[in-house]
Amino acid sequence: GVGLDSSERGHPPEKFARVFARCRELGLHLVAHAGEEGPPAYIESALDVLRVERIDHGVRCLEDPALVARLARDGVPLTVCPLSNVKLCVFPDLAHHNLKALLAAGLKVTLNSDDPAYFGGYINQNYLDTFAALKLDAVAAYTLARNSLEASFVSEARKAAWVDDLNRVFRAFAQASAS
Repeated sequence: GVGLDSSERGHPPEKFARVFARCRELGLHLVAHAGEEGPPAYIESALDVLRVERIDHGVRCLEDPALVARLARDGVPLTVCPLSNVKLCVFPDLAHHNLKALLAAGLKVTLNSDDPAYFGGYINQNYLDTFAALKLDAVAAYTLARNSLEASFVSEARKAAWVDDLNRVFRAFAQASAS
């Protein structure tokens, strides 16, 4: 696949329309950074002009209720990276991150690392720090894990098998927690 990344400021998705059109012709999966440092309109451009399947970051979507409704309706995955969002001053700290609000809005959010050598925080650190700061629970962990599987670019058969495994593990966890 092909992903558009780096700083969004001054680089709207439209600048990359030709290369994304060619990549689409080649059958590649397409993703783009949008709505982290850039405005929510960049998310719409990434979807409409670049025709991406997934939005990297997308945390500023909450500024546009119509966009939130569209993302929820279409099940567009948002690969949210809380530790890098804090490093880039998108949020002052993890306690103010909008991950909970994104989940509450019914968005297909995943929790990810972003250039961990540069920003610090591999995936496990993103989970640990974000769950502690936002006081997320097991249901949030399940939702984030399921969203990650559904947002992946593996075959539908493999996704289904992994979701079945996740459901089995979560049921066992819930039963053990209840006793």
